[in-house]
Amino acid sequence: MNAPSRYEMFVLADGEPKVTVEEDTKIPNAATLTINKEDHTLANMLRSQLLLLSYVQFAGYKVPHPLESRVVLKLQTDGSQTPIQAVHDAIGQLMLLLGKAKAAFSQELIKSRALDGAEDAFGGAGEGFY
Repeated sequence: MNAPSRYEMFVLADGEPKVTVEEDTKIPNAATLTINKEDHTLANMLRSQLLLLSYVQFAGYKVPHPLESRVVLKLQTDGSQTPIQAVHDAIGQLMLLLGKAKAAFSQELIKSRALDGAEDAFGGAGEGFY
């Protein structure tokens, strides 16, 4: 099979950088970030969050090849913030958003377990309540 091992797709090799940044010399306030060992999951979330920032004019990504575990993210700002600052802001907002989602999920899980426990304490759902 031609596919690389699962381990190689997500674990950085010795000396391999997680992110490389290349400023675009032809477009003002633009940069290209190559993120190693990531896929559409992170790239699409990051792109979407970048586009919510008012000073980001363009954000897009591509996966160069399905067997390569890296994404190339391109973005341009209006000049009020640097592209790197935009990425920092977007990551911070994503961390808050995902933290809230985790907390909401945990609350629902606790409620679900409490309801399951209450049903078990009374002999199961629908039994003994007539």
